[in-house]
Amino acid sequence: MFKKLSTMVLSVAVLASSTTAFAKQSLLERINDKGTITVGTEGTYAPFTYHDASGKLTGYDVEVTRAVAEKLGVTVEFKETQWDAMLAGLKGERFDLVANQVALTTPERQATFDKSEPYSWSGATLVARQDESRIKQPEDVKGLKAAQTLSSNYGELARKYQAEIVPIDGMAQGLLLIQQKRADVTFNDSLALLDYLKKNPNAGLKSVWESADKVGAGFIANKGNDEALAKISAAVVELQQDGTLKALGEQFFGKDISVK
Repeated sequence: MFKKLSTMVLSVAVLASSTTAFAKQSLLERINDKGTITVGTEGTYAPFTYHDASGKLTGYDVEVTRAVAEKLGVTVEFKETQWDAMLAGLKGERFDLVANQVALTTPERQATFDKSEPYSWSGATLVARQDESRIKQPEDVKGLKAAQTLSSNYGELARKYQAEIVPIDGMAQGLLLIQQKRADVTFNDSLALLDYLKKNPNAGLKSVWESADKVGAGFIANKGNDEALAKISAAVVELQQDGTLKALGEQFFGKDISVK
């Protein structure tokens, strides 16, 4: 009886040790070992990351991620989460990477995270109702209600111009609040708005301003993953050179968005 118990305890200890060793495996080790990498994404931000009519997770960022994973020979597991919890989840190591049109534009983010080679370029746009006549430029939103995700680049832009923030979970909710006159404007991605208005031509919304500066979005990882990000960046460059990114851009937007 004692011998059996000792063997059982030993087996549990070995299993626990193996599990701990696996959990501590770095992103680079998982890539080199052809393992599974976990990627955080919204799943509600069309056309970058969303569910199609069949329920399948797809979108530009999602398909780019799958193409990169194929280049690296790894399996990708997506973990869907709300935007405002996404970078916190990455920092807490719930994911290896984030693929969700993230640009590291603030010193705080740059101090915590690193970004791969960009796989898309886009600019900010300011959206209002069709009948809105007060707003022509970002400075005009001062004191107005801006529907924004709290921790996004666009939320930071709205705060910069002293808008009153109405918290939302994603762009679709923000546009709905504007239509309902519960918010006046939202700053968001010009490509995402282009796609939305193409699908909803009678939405009663318009872009009143668009930034001339384009920002590159790439895969985001915690600091300390330089070698892994170098491999990921090399895969992104290969996908640009072989025409894969161009094809995906044309599939989701009607144009190549991988070049500045």
